[in-house]
Amino acid sequence: MFLIGLDIGTTSICGVLLNGSNKEIVHAITKPNNASLVLQQSWAFEQDPESIMNTIRELISELIPPGAAVQGIGVTGQMHGILYVDGSGRPVSPLFTWQDQRGDLPCHDGVTYSELLARLTGYPVATGYGMVTHFYQSSNGLVPPEAAALCTIPDYVAMRLANRMSPHIDATNAASLGLFHLETLQFDPQALAAAAIGSDFLPKVLPSGTVIGRTADGIPVTCALGDNQASFLGAVRDIRHSVLMNIGTGSQTSVYSEQFRMTDSLDTRPFPGGGYLLVGASLSGGKSYALLEQFFREVCSVFTGDAGDSFYQKMNRLAEDPLPEAAGLYVNTQFFGTRQDPQKRGLIGNIGPAHFTPRHLVHGFLDGMIDELHRFYEAYPAPLKQRLNRLVASGNGVRRNPALCRKLERVFGLPLEIPKHREEASYGAALCAGVGTGLYPDFFHL
Repeated sequence: MFLIGLDIGTTSICGVLLNGSNKEIVHAITKPNNASLVLQQSWAFEQDPESIMNTIRELISELIPPGAAVQGIGVTGQMHGILYVDGSGRPVSPLFTWQDQRGDLPCHDGVTYSELLARLTGYPVATGYGMVTHFYQSSNGLVPPEAAALCTIPDYVAMRLANRMSPHIDATNAASLGLFHLETLQFDPQALAAAAIGSDFLPKVLPSGTVIGRTADGIPVTCALGDNQASFLGAVRDIRHSVLMNIGTGSQTSVYSEQFRMTDSLDTRPFPGGGYLLVGASLSGGKSYALLEQFFREVCSVFTGDAGDSFYQKMNRLAEDPLPEAAGLYVNTQFFGTRQDPQKRGLIGNIGPAHFTPRHLVHGFLDGMIDELHRFYEAYPAPLKQRLNRLVASGNGVRRNPALCRKLERVFGLPLEIPKHREEASYGAALCAGVGTGLYPDFFHL
C-alpha cells in the first residue's frame, strides 16, 4: 500500500512515493518548475498553472510502479499566492505567486494597496498575500469576468486531481491568504465586507486531511496543506520540543503551540489537527546567499570574461575555514525587505582592510542569515522556548553546508538534527493523505 505526496515549490516540484506500512520513501522525483512567465513589470511574479499541472501529471505517472495500489494523494505547495478559476474549475488567470509585489504599488495619497487593505480590515497583510493581490485586481477591474473563485496553487492541483469543478481549502492555506480569523478558523466576514470581497468567491474551508474526491483511477485526494505545516510534519519527530529552521529561497523558524498566541514579529498559523505554529518568516535566507554567489560570478565575468559554473561549492569551502572571534564583517541580509517593511534593505558593515575578502563575505552572509532567524527565536514566548530541546534544520542550504550547521548549533545552543527525508514538504503531504484515508488516523495528534 502506497501514498503519494506532492510539493509545488516556486522553483521546483517534488513528488514522493511512500510505503504506507513503514512510512519510508520508496521513490522521490524532483522536476524544475518552469512555469514562470516573462513579464514587463518588475513587480509582477506570475506562473502558468497549466504548466504546473502538466508537471504534476508527469510526476504521478513516473512515481506509481506498475500494479501498485496507491491509497491516497496529498498535496502541498507555495502559500499566499492565488489564481482565478471559472465555474468548471479551469484557470482564467496566471498564478500570482507569493513573491508578487503589486500590493506595494501606490493606491492613493501615498498609501499602498496592502496598507489600505490593512486599514480597512484591521488585519496585518503584506504584498504577496492572496487577499492583497485580489484587492489590487478588483480595485483596478482586473479580475477576469468569468472568474468564479480564487484559490492557491496546491488547492487548484488537488481540485483538478480530484476531478472537482470548485476548489476547497484547509485552514493552513486559507490563513496564508489573509483576512482569516485564526480562532474560528474561517475567513472573517466583517473583514471581507469591509474590503468588498464576496465570501462566495472563496473556497470552502475544510479540516486538514479531508478527502475531496478521487482521480480518474480512483485514488483518493486530500485537501491541500500549506507547505510550512507540511514541512513541519515531514521534518519534526517531537512537535512540542523542537524548533524547525527551514532555509530555502526564504527562511523560517517554526515552533508549535497548543494554544492560540499572537506575538509581535511572528506569524500565527493553524496546525493540522489543532494547535498553531508560531512562525518567523524571512524573505531572505538562501536568496541572500544566492545574491552573493551571483556577485562572485559577475566579478569573474567582468574581469576574466568567464563566469564559470556555480560557485556554491567554493563558497561552502571558504565557510569551512573559521574566522577569529569578532574578526568578521557585519552583514544584515534583509536585502529583499521584510514582511513588515518591504522597502527595508540590507547592509554590510565593519569593513576594514583585513575584512574585505571573499572568505569574510561568505561568513558574514551566513552569520547574517542566522542572526535574522535568531531574532525570531528570541521573540517566542518564554513558556515555549523553555521546553525546546532540539533544533531541526531542513532545506538544501543546510544539507549542503556543514559550516552553516555548526553556526546554527553554536548560536541557538541546541543540538541540531537534519531530517532523514530531504523532501520534507512532500513527505508531510503524503502523511496527511494517510490521515485522510484512514491509514494514520491519529497522526496529527502525536
